[in-house]
Amino acid sequence: MRIARFSIDGNVAFGVVEGDASTEGGPVLDIIKGHPFAEFERSGQKIPLSKVRLLPPVLPNKVVAIGRNYAEHAAELGNEVPEVPVTFFKPSTAVTGPGDPIAYPSFSSELHHEAELAVVIGRMCREVPRERVKDVILGYTCANDVTARDVQQREKQWARAKGFDTSCPLGPWIETELDPSDLGIMCTVNGEQRQLGRTSDMVRSIEDLIVHITEAMTLLPGDVVLTGTPAGVGPLNVGDEVAVTIEGIGTLTNKVIKRG
Repeated sequence: MRIARFSIDGNVAFGVVEGDASTEGGPVLDIIKGHPFAEFERSGQKIPLSKVRLLPPVLPNKVVAIGRNYAEHAAELGNEVPEVPVTFFKPSTAVTGPGDPIAYPSFSSELHHEAELAVVIGRMCREVPRERVKDVILGYTCANDVTARDVQQREKQWARAKGFDTSCPLGPWIETELDPSDLGIMCTVNGEQRQLGRTSDMVRSIEDLIVHITEAMTLLPGDVVLTGTPAGVGPLNVGDEVAVTIEGIGTLTNKVIKRG
């Protein structure tokens, strides 16, 4: 099931995406009653997807991100695979949606894309045992861990380099019925392939990451976990269109603009 968050005529709602580009008339949204973090009903009121503006599929309380979870990516930046997961945060103000612009930060001259599988948490949880991890996950979406690489290297602490406004595009929707263990991840810039990998190349699995994170903190419904990026990260410039495609989910596209 694909669950999207959208706006139409000034109203925000969730809906189940039905159909695809090959469907006559295109995909539609069946508006749901309430929100997807509890049992819900479909209203039967359907709107063409083309008539709405897709929003970030969730507004997380926090985004917990994992660094260097693909060995080849760690190596391309001259790093070793860490003994324990490298964990950092992106604030809620970093989140932006499909089709929304990425604003090039004024304090950086080296912006990079990082295509990632994002895990959306479905229920409040802490100290989650490995065998219960699937129970706390609502689904999965595409993410771009946009990074001011020069600032990351210069400041060492990653808060500004990875937490600036619009540095966390998410979307286009949440896929709830998916085996995330071996999915293709691709990033293109202006149609040119930059990254191509598979989630099976992760150093640590999603189960490992959720167990590790919830040993320390409570995750809330709608929180997002970024699982790391495969090799091939590279520069973004003003005017570029960057797209993250994940097998079984879809494509998240954003354009880079000058920060006004």
